[in-house]
Amino acid sequence: MDALIYTLMSGAERSLRAQQLHANNLANIETNGFRADLELATSEAVTAGYGYDTRHMSRLEANAVAAREGAVRQTGRELDVAIAGQGYFAVQWGDGEAYTRAGNFTVDRDGALTLNGRPVLGDGGPIVLPEHSAIGIGADGTISVLPAGQTQMQALDRLKLVRPAADAVTKNSAGLIVARSGETLAADDTVQVRSGHLEGSNVSAIEEMVATMNLNREFEIQMKLYRAADAMADAGNRLIRE
Repeated sequence: MDALIYTLMSGAERSLRAQQLHANNLANIETNGFRADLELATSEAVTAGYGYDTRHMSRLEANAVAAREGAVRQTGRELDVAIAGQGYFAVQWGDGEAYTRAGNFTVDRDGALTLNGRPVLGDGGPIVLPEHSAIGIGADGTISVLPAGQTQMQALDRLKLVRPAADAVTKNSAGLIVARSGETLAADDTVQVRSGHLEGSNVSAIEEMVATMNLNREFEIQMKLYRAADAMADAGNRLIRE
């Protein structure tokens, strides 16, 4: 079998994986705080045999995350918070933590501040609110509450906000942001937030559709080359038999 076939099939597999990635991006175009995935692939030489070192295969790598900001809309809800600029909120994930741009927080019946059922982290760990009649979140992430029966707001905790480099993070199985190193990220005091606002997805429908069409064309070309390589291999076999 001609070594070219290995190159073509690895390219076709990359196209298939990329199609799945872009389809997932489009499916989450209305998801608050969703970060678009970017495909990463490199080439590597095929060295398993004579003559194969002239061929290269596509090698898939962990996907990157698009760093651009999504559109921010005002909601007026006191527990809706958007990151201003770059950065992420921290939430509990298993025994560690993960990060997200979504800021549609809720308070459960035990007073815990949560995001989609996951505890939101502050300076001292998961944030738990006492009985209160009002809540406010400052630009630096400080959470203040008006305890029941009192007249003055009291600072309670501060949201843990992080600002990792764009190439230092990836996504876990739940679609949350995590450090590529697997380590916990340190809080960054320079990250600012906007209370009463929510950030939408940073997915561009136009970019995703254009990428999908380009991948379709690439796949068609790969299949044509595959048939050509197969025909050449068949012709070579006939010459040997004759």
